[in-house]
Amino acid sequence: MSKKLSLKIAQKLTANADPKRELLKIKKLITANNADSFVLAVELVRTLELDNETTWLALLAKSRVVQLGKLGDDRVINLLLEIAGQVKDSKWREVVFDKISFYGLTSLSDAAAQALAQHKGDLYLGGLTSLSEAAAQALAKHKGGYLYLRGLTSLSDAAAQALGKHKGDLDLKGLTSLSDAAAQALAQHKGTLYLDGLTSLSDSPGHVALARKLAQHKGGQLGLEGLTSLSEAAAQALAKHEGFLGLRGLRSLSDAAAQALAQLKGNLDLNGLTSLSDAAAQALAQHKGDLFLNGPNEPERCRRAGVGQARGRAWPQRPNEPERCRRAGVGPAQGKP
Repeated sequence: MSKKLSLKIAQKLTANADPKRELLKIKKLITANNADSFVLAVELVRTLELDNETTWLALLAKSRVVQLGKLGDDRVINLLLEIAGQVKDSKWREVVFDKISFYGLTSLSDAAAQALAQHKGDLYLGGLTSLSEAAAQALAKHKGGYLYLRGLTSLSDAAAQALGKHKGDLDLKGLTSLSDAAAQALAQHKGTLYLDGLTSLSDSPGHVALARKLAQHKGGQLGLEGLTSLSEAAAQALAKHEGFLGLRGLRSLSDAAAQALAQLKGNLDLNGLTSLSDAAAQALAQHKGDLFLNGPNEPERCRRAGVGQARGRAWPQRPNEPERCRRAGVGPAQGKP
């Protein structure tokens, strides 16, 4: 049932109606435990101008809230969240926030987002593929910890500006691209930022600022396997990271970027490379940590020569091993036979 149709029905039912009698009808609709009936019930309450905490506590027992949540209907869950935003009873609110799964939500109203922001705990909203600016502004006020928005495939500059003010872990792994303005905004985020799906970090000011932000990751391992393009400036910024850096999505690497990444103080995963110049190989040979070039997509010239097995193992020196690989130390683990 569309929102417009349910509103028309609600207006028709409540014209010159007795509020007490209407509340009995509403309760019957709610106990039907049906999504359309619940949507109509909420519209009736709002049309009667009874949309307040007292009404909802009388109509919606905590057990009923749980049953409605199990319907898994976006409309129902959004309405329950909107109602939770009006109710101050902590135990009732806890039922909404703790007993209902929001992971499958594919849409989120601005009012529901405001209610969710009050939740004192991690928020998993992986089903959302889009987010309005108002909803982003509301969720940015969430202080409970982890904010999971991995389902988002795009983010407007305004929404990025809002989320950049979030304080806590922010998971945006579903994003594959960001404008310079959006990247600049997210670079201001105070907390751990997950952007593993990004395919490019250019030399634009915003992207370089974002790379500097990502390099500050405190978890030890920074995975950016989605990157297929990396500028020299962004590489220089990422090289400041102290720990493992995963860049196995890269298929090629410029000499300048290789020179920058060689300065990384930690292990470097470049398993996806399919080409590497002599100069780039020579630069990477100076890296002071484990260097991974042993994946299924490692440079063909090295694989043919038997250069590409796991580092730390014995490497048989073959007469036909490419000179460029031998010079770069791509093959035998440095310092080992």
